Amino acid sequence: MVSGLKIKSTVLGTALLTAAMALPSLQFANAEAAPDQGVVSFKYLHYQDSQIGDGINVISGASSAGSSSRMGVNAYSMTVLVPVAGEWSIGTTYTSDSVSGASPMYHSSKLTKMNDLRRAIDGELTRYFSNGTLSFGTGYSKESDYLSRSFSLQGSLSTEDKNTTFTLGGSLNSDNIFPITNPNAYYAKKVYSSIFGITRVLTKHDIVQLDFGYSKGNGDFSDPYKLYDNRPTERNTTTILTRWNHYFDWTDGTAKLSYRYYSDTFGIRAHTFEAEYVQPLCKSWTVTPLLRLYSQSEADFYVPVSAVEKADPTQQTLPPVSAVYYSEDQRMSAFGAITLGLKVSKQLNRDWLVDVKYEEYEQRGKWSVYGKGDPGLAPFGARSIQVGLSKKF
Repeated sequence: MVSGLKIKSTVLGTALLTAAMALPSLQFANAEAAPDQGVVSFKYLHYQDSQIGDGINVISGASSAGSSSRMGVNAYSMTVLVPVAGEWSIGTTYTSDSVSGASPMYHSSKLTKMNDLRRAIDGELTRYFSNGTLSFGTGYSKESDYLSRSFSLQGSLSTEDKNTTFTLGGSLNSDNIFPITNPNAYYAKKVYSSIFGITRVLTKHDIVQLDFGYSKGNGDFSDPYKLYDNRPTERNTTTILTRWNHYFDWTDGTAKLSYRYYSDTFGIRAHTFEAEYVQPLCKSWTVTPLLRLYSQSEADFYVPVSAVEKADPTQQTLPPVSAVYYSEDQRMSAFGAITLGLKVSKQLNRDWLVDVKYEEYEQRGKWSVYGKGDPGLAPFGARSIQVGLSKKF
């Protein structure tokens, strides 16, 4: 078995690709008016990552024939959204995912076998007013050695002309970890988050959004399943997110652009740029190509691969004797990443919708805009396919 902490500590690519399956509290309260129909949807996601070797990779064109599979995920989720009395809605999501494969104990070396099963349920209650909404959400996730609970509250307020909407929200996440390698150990952390956002309709073709987020976390952020990993017990993050959607009359398509800046007290600075283009076709088909670019700096306490380890992967780098905090986790290094994706959907009839989404991900240290990253790390790649089916009732 493997812990949820270890699953979450692979590399950022895992988080980016499995995010499509995540259904956090506050997801349902996107509309300004109460839904007039209920919706039930089912999604399946298959994810597989690998350590890239000496062949040809789809994104970079670099060699990757020596690629070795690392971790695979099969995830299932079901969502139900029900309108109540014309002014309320209740949404709930159940998710089950199984993880199996191998994960590095340090850097990109010494892969260890793992498998686990996670079950999670999220719920949200939303009240709709003439000029706003108020939503309360909660979530619960359980693995063999990982327990996570969350609570959130978010409200929105629109101007009389409905052209500007202000959003304010907060959440609490509480996690407990019980490492199977040490039955007497116990890890816990809490993260308090807040968000303030403004959404503005500029023209009949353009909508822009600006969000500011801040979180304060306290507790155990070290990974008990990795060698030589001792991180600060406090992690505060700041995010700035901008979005712009533009509709084209001549194609009936919509371009969606977003940029996100992230910084934390670990010393990591990150940039994410994402572009989608939603193009309706004949006979109720829609295609959506996607491009995502990501780059981050390394954490202040990241320990790079040494010449000794690069020559012999069985000899891991030791942290400096004087170091208070240190980590050889690949996620803490500097790297850049590219994701290419394509989503195809078909409106079968008035009530039924089916969609398929494929994504290819690759990350390399030399792609970081903050420098060349750690040249001793092996390149990392992943691919996922998601299938969804939804019905209105």
